[in-house]
Amino acid sequence: MNRIAGSDAEVAIRDFRHRFVPVLSTIFAILLAIMPFVFSAPFVPDLGFLVLIAWRLLRPEIWGAGTALGLGLLSDLVAGNPMGQSMLLWTSTFLVFDLIDSRLGFRDYMMDWAIAAGAIFIHSLGAWYIVLLMGSDVRFMVVVPQIAVGILAYPVVTRIVLALDRWRLVR
Repeated sequence: MNRIAGSDAEVAIRDFRHRFVPVLSTIFAILLAIMPFVFSAPFVPDLGFLVLIAWRLLRPEIWGAGTALGLGLLSDLVAGNPMGQSMLLWTSTFLVFDLIDSRLGFRDYMMDWAIAAGAIFIHSLGAWYIVLLMGSDVRFMVVVPQIAVGILAYPVVTRIVLALDRWRLVR
């Protein structure tokens, strides 16, 4: 047995972790929307979106905009959003992130948090507007706590994603 590469099973497990930990963790966060918690106001942010942007800002090379399209479809199906809402918002967020990455030479943690705060705000604003177009009469002030909780929860989600990424890359 070669200790540099490890056994075939170790290599297969490492390859599985490299490929599927980001996708499976995002799918798990999307599936948290079906948990039986009831709130009188929308305080809980879209956890799937938070995990998605945390992975994208941490590791921009692992996903393209097509991944956001597929995960957005799953989010629409699970959360009961109008079909195409998450697909549109998540894919456009990835395209904007690609534009930001091409313009900036570097990013630090505070810039990532500012970029994520802008993405959370635009995502919530877009979701509110799509619901408004569907005929619902929801004031924007109802969505403000969800935006605030999402922006404040982003560092916690980033820590969890960072721990998953370290575990994913460990030998």
